[in-house]
Amino acid sequence: MEDVNYLDSSNATFANEIVSIRHTDSGEEQFLCSGTFTEEKSLQGNIHEYQCEICRKTFSSEDEALIHKEIHKRRKPFHCELCGESFVSNGNLTKHKKIHSGEKQFQCEICRKSFTQNSNLVIHIRSHTGERPYHCDICGKSFSVNASLVVHKRLHTGEKPFHCEICGKLFVSNSLLTKHTVIHTGEKQYHCEVCGKSFINNSHLVVHKRIHTGEKPYHCEICGKSFVENSKLTVHKRSHTGEKPYHCDICGKCFIENSKLKVHKRSHTGEKPYHCGICGKPFSDNSSLVVHKSIHSGEKPFQCETCAKAFITKSLLTKHRRIHTGERPYRCEICGKAFSDNSNLIVHKRIHTGEKPYHCEMCGKEFVYNSHFKLHKQMHREGTSF
Repeated sequence: MEDVNYLDSSNATFANEIVSIRHTDSGEEQFLCSGTFTEEKSLQGNIHEYQCEICRKTFSSEDEALIHKEIHKRRKPFHCELCGESFVSNGNLTKHKKIHSGEKQFQCEICRKSFTQNSNLVIHIRSHTGERPYHCDICGKSFSVNASLVVHKRLHTGEKPFHCEICGKLFVSNSLLTKHTVIHTGEKQYHCEVCGKSFINNSHLVVHKRIHTGEKPYHCEICGKSFVENSKLTVHKRSHTGEKPYHCDICGKCFIENSKLKVHKRSHTGEKPYHCGICGKPFSDNSSLVVHKSIHSGEKPFQCETCAKAFITKSLLTKHRRIHTGERPYRCEICGKAFSDNSNLIVHKRIHTGEKPYHCEMCGKEFVYNSHFKLHKQMHREGTSF
C-alpha cells in the first residue's frame, strides 16, 4: 500500500469529503472515497483514527472505514455461494463460511463451547467471568463488548443512524434494522434441520437448537439454575439480588426486565394490541393471547412426566413440577422462608416492608394482596358495610 499523506498534521479533528490522498508512482495525486469520515490524530501518539460521521464508530485504518461505510450504503458485494447471504467485506464472508464448514478451532476451557474466531471466544469467556470492561460514562452501565456500549449510548443521545429504506423507521443499531426489514420482506433464511422452523438471523437459530439438544450453557453461580441464553441468566440473577432497573414513570413500579415494564404500561394506557382471531378478545401481551387460544383449541402440550397432568404453557408445568420435587428456589433474604414461586416471595416480602400497593380510590384503604383489594371494591359496588 502506498504512503498516505494526511490532510492535517496537528492534533485536530476535521471532517472531509476526501478520506485520503495517495501519491502514485508517477507522482500524481489520487483522491480516494468522497465519503463521510472524520480523521483524528490520537493525543497518545502519531496514531490516526477514522470516525464514521453517520454512526460515530471509529477505525484505526482507512480501509476499515471504507468497508464500514458499505453498511450504511447497504451494499454487500461478497456473496456466499452456499446460502446466498451477502457481506460488505471478503473477510466477513470468510468468517461466515466457517458456519457451513463447521470449523470451530477456538474452544472455551470452562464449558468446552467452540468458536470460529478467537475474538468471539474472548467475548464468550466474559459470560463466565462476569467481566464487563466497557463502561457508559453517562449512567455507569457496563458491557462485555464495546459494540454494545456504542449502541447503548444512543439511548442517551437519541441517535438512530440506521433507517429503513421502505418505511423510514429509525434504529439505534444495524441488527435491529435487519430484524425490522424482515417485516417487509418476510424473509427467514435460517432453518432448523430438526423441526424446520425458520429464523431471521443465525443467532436466533443457535438459541432455538438448544431446545432440541437440551443445552443450557449459562449457569447461575448462586442457585445453579441453567439457561439457554445469557440474557435469561442476567434477568434471573435479579431475582436473587432484588435489582429492578426498569421503572414506570407513571406509578413508580419497578421491574426486572424491560419487556415486563412495556406490558405494565399498557395497564395505564389501556392498550391491548394482541387480538384473538377466533373470538376477537384483546390482550395486553402476546403470552396471555397464547394461553387464551388454548381455551378454543383445548390444547395442553406440556405434560408432567410424574402425574401426566397437562398444561397450556411450559412455565405452568415448571411450577407444577415443584409440587412433586418440593423445590422452593425463591428464598426471603430477611427471614429465610422459601417459596416455589417468585410471585409468592414478592407478596411475602410486603410483610417485612409494610408495602401495600393496592389503593382504593373511594375510601383510601390500602391492601397487601390484590385478591383482598378486589373483594373490597366489590363491597363498594354492592353497598355492603365494612
